[in-house]
Amino acid sequence: QVQLVESGGGLVQPGGSRRLSCAASGSIFRFVAMGWYRQAPEKQRELVATITGDGSPNYANSVKGRFTISRDNDKNTVYLQMNSLKPEDTAVYYCHADFWITYFTRDNYWGQGTQVTVSS
Repeated sequence: QVQLVESGGGLVQPGGSRRLSCAASGSIFRFVAMGWYRQAPEKQRELVATITGDGSPNYANSVKGRFTISRDNDKNTVYLQMNSLKPEDTAVYYCHADFWITYFTRDNYWGQGTQVTVSS
């Protein structure tokens, strides 16, 4: 079984920065992609950023130029550096992972979520 453990959420002032981390542990045969989604109150969960096995990032238009996703291959950890934060970035941020856990089995996983609140 694969587990995702997120950290780094909290309260930050508008214009500030925050870094989220998500560490994957368990039986991972091959990495496909990891990423971050977020869900604000009364809104649907939306993609924030993803990164593939070859390191290619993909960002939502709303965070391009402000957020950066990166990955530590050795630690199976993905990071989300969030700069120039805005109140509309306030949400619960969820880590997502897409792995081959055996040669024949591919599955996806979610973290428990970490709250990011942007407010003065």
